[in-house]
Amino acid sequence: MADLKLQGLRKAFDETVILHGVDLEVRDGEFMVFVGPSGCGKSTMLRCIAGLEDITSGDLFISGERVNDVPPSKRGIAMVFQSYALYPHMTVAENMAFGLRLAGFSKQEQTAAVQRAAQILQIEHLLSRKPKALSGGQRQRVAIGRAIVRKPGVFLFDEPLSNLDAALRVQMRVELSRLHQELKTTMIYVTHDQVEAMTLAHRIVVLNAGRIEQVGTPMELYHQPVNQFVAGFIGSPKMNFIEGQLVTAQDGQAQVKLAEGSTIAVAADASALKAGTQVTVGARPEHVLARAQPGEGTVRAHVQLAEHLGDTTYLHVLLKGAAESMVVRTEPDNPLNTGDTAHLAFPPARSFLFDAQGQTLGSSTRASATAGRP
Repeated sequence: MADLKLQGLRKAFDETVILHGVDLEVRDGEFMVFVGPSGCGKSTMLRCIAGLEDITSGDLFISGERVNDVPPSKRGIAMVFQSYALYPHMTVAENMAFGLRLAGFSKQEQTAAVQRAAQILQIEHLLSRKPKALSGGQRQRVAIGRAIVRKPGVFLFDEPLSNLDAALRVQMRVELSRLHQELKTTMIYVTHDQVEAMTLAHRIVVLNAGRIEQVGTPMELYHQPVNQFVAGFIGSPKMNFIEGQLVTAQDGQAQVKLAEGSTIAVAADASALKAGTQVTVGARPEHVLARAQPGEGTVRAHVQLAEHLGDTTYLHVLLKGAAESMVVRTEPDNPLNTGDTAHLAFPPARSFLFDAQGQTLGSSTRASATAGRP
């Protein structure tokens, strides 16, 4: 096993800077996930760790050794790509043993390593097949098995499940989690799917435009996002954002006037802001209450669409004067339907408040202090 440390890691292609001096520590045996939108630099950072991309400046340490100039084959890592990259003319066993054969391992050593990996991945019955006879999930297991036989200190995964259908992705998430528990090896996993990140990671790194926005456990990022970007990226469906103006801020509670005229309370310290300042209220779909009848402090909204999924109902609602609709997750027997008027309640303790720069008010200090702890 191994730990990693990135110090001021910068990567540029000519004049285009992809990574802007990233500092990060990955603990020995940790399952860390990089998430962020397309083009944020997560795959580039993974390739820099693997040695597939040269580092423009900064340092990369694996198990305390600076490896900037160490070739990929000598770094003690194994990488699993989005594409399976299996040799079609070879059997599963031959594909898995290929790297060991090139490294000069004996046939006995190759066979023993392949059998061990196949047992871990439960693919012993597939060893004599060729890739064309395998399903997508089976091919991905073979690609992972090819990495396991090398007994690396660090596994690198670059969106390995993106080519699988939804049911297989769920199954493979479970298997990857089980694999990590069994091998106890350091794993770094890149994905754009925050559901994968939330279910697999010990800690998540949220990247945006080549910079780290926040590092923390899944629940730290869910409950204590440091800014609006992280708040909107973590959670499914994503957090709703409503523009408004600060009315008052006292005793740890802010009163915010929305565009349609209603005023709602948010448990946040906005005392540093002046009345009339533009702010943004954040509310997760599962925290908004939707009722058919008005009540104290509720906000009227038009139900554009009601999605009845059996175990839950999603209401797509539009507030007067709002540019975008909101999503509200309700119980399946909620009486509201498409075309109805909904009356929304926003529990103050479950809502977030962001300033004009997108920084979280009232919880950013607490989130920053706990982001590095497991």
